[in-house]
Amino acid sequence: MLLKGSCHCQAVRFSVESEHPYPFNLCYCSICRKTAGGGGFAINLSGRFDSLKVQGQEHIRVYQAKIEGDAGRWALSPLERRFCGVCGSMLWCWDPRWPDLVHPFASAIDTDLPVPPERTHLMLDSKASWVVPQAGGNDKTFSEYPDESIAQWHERLKLVR
Repeated sequence: MLLKGSCHCQAVRFSVESEHPYPFNLCYCSICRKTAGGGGFAINLSGRFDSLKVQGQEHIRVYQAKIEGDAGRWALSPLERRFCGVCGSMLWCWDPRWPDLVHPFASAIDTDLPVPPERTHLMLDSKASWVVPQAGGNDKTFSEYPDESIAQWHERLKLVR
């Protein structure tokens, strides 16, 4: 599925091919919550990095969060969050550990996305105290990371396009 997206001010527009377009994975970690705003979580999709096309590249900025590493030392996360330097809209994440993938934020996608039959709520141990997850009957919840990838979730539910 071709996903088209943009920032709020339209300085950046992009498109990416996605075999996994269902916005199901709600991340409650402090990094997603604080950088992406929203209801205390962010939703990432999955796309093929080699299909990413960008207009307004000169407006894109990169943020790498500080994360706690070994022995309590802080380090930069290898994951790069791309955002518009004009309006601040979060656009996508890219990680050199998985260079073939790009993870656009569902909030930046302008294409109509399919409604997921269930959702995965992850990193609930990191959620803000004011956030009340709205987990449905079929939803899965995880203190940290889920037990299946975006691709595996789509495959299990036979939603691969």
